[in-house]
Amino acid sequence: MNRLSRLTASTLLLIFALSVSSYGWSDTGHMAAAFVAYQKLTPQVRARVDALVRLNPRFSIWSVTIPHGTSAAKKRMMLFMIAATWPDQIKHDGVHQADGPENGDRPPTDGTAAQNIGYSDTAMHKYWHFIDQPFSPDGTPLQNPPVPNAATQIAAFRAVLASNSPDPLKSYDLVWLLHLVGDVHQPLHCTSRFTQGQPNGDAGGNNVNVRDGSTTKRLHAFWDGLLGTSRDPAGALTVGQSLPAAPASLANNLDAAVWIDESFAAAKSTAYKQPPIGVGAGPFTITSTYRNAARALAKKRVALAGARLANILNAELR
Repeated sequence: MNRLSRLTASTLLLIFALSVSSYGWSDTGHMAAAFVAYQKLTPQVRARVDALVRLNPRFSIWSVTIPHGTSAAKKRMMLFMIAATWPDQIKHDGVHQADGPENGDRPPTDGTAAQNIGYSDTAMHKYWHFIDQPFSPDGTPLQNPPVPNAATQIAAFRAVLASNSPDPLKSYDLVWLLHLVGDVHQPLHCTSRFTQGQPNGDAGGNNVNVRDGSTTKRLHAFWDGLLGTSRDPAGALTVGQSLPAAPASLANNLDAAVWIDESFAAAKSTAYKQPPIGVGAGPFTITSTYRNAARALAKKRVALAGARLANILNAELR
């Protein structure tokens, strides 16, 4: 690689790094789930997803971020891993726009919220990333999650991947599916806690502050980053290799409603566990016991997301 090529690669790597932000699991978590999935794909499906990932408009930028000398097979795997972060990348790419109220966290009412038209769509669709199933520890009235949401979109994308739809649309739906399956295995992407102090819900812990060591952050962000916050696919690969094997009995369950209910239950039992997470906005101090339990659960959920992704793609992708 000559000096100009090294400079170009370094510049694009910086652009890529700055354009990605942590939502759902951090980039590490999403890429680790994709790593797990890629290992379990059949050779035919692996070749199919490689071809679909190549159709992403950021593919050439991703390609030059892979270290020189990486084998072709490993490079394809790492590109698949990076593709799982694309729905977060578009939140800062200067091309896509927030398309609904509350900075795009709620769907618009103009009929475009559930559109599935491929890469020509410049809406961020932030509301596709979660499904805020409600609960209240103090009897506060609940509000149902808006539609569309992660559940409706996972179903829509799976239907397209199993159909004879054109490959450019399948590419778009593939990267969204990679991401959303990871999202709904993050407990705080599947709930909102309603209390007297937060009668409109806490947005999956985004309105709850915690002290984690010397820093104060949102409870949601704490959970996002449990497996690390690096944007380097090599680091995510290492994380993926360290994850526990997902039980086959769970990995074979491809009903997204079940996955969401699992995360909802985990949010109530673990993410909002008292102590240390009390009722209200906090800040609440994270304890080592809480952190260890949260990290162990995160590893299991990411591993399970990856195994379920593989089973969906092996069974449904055409």
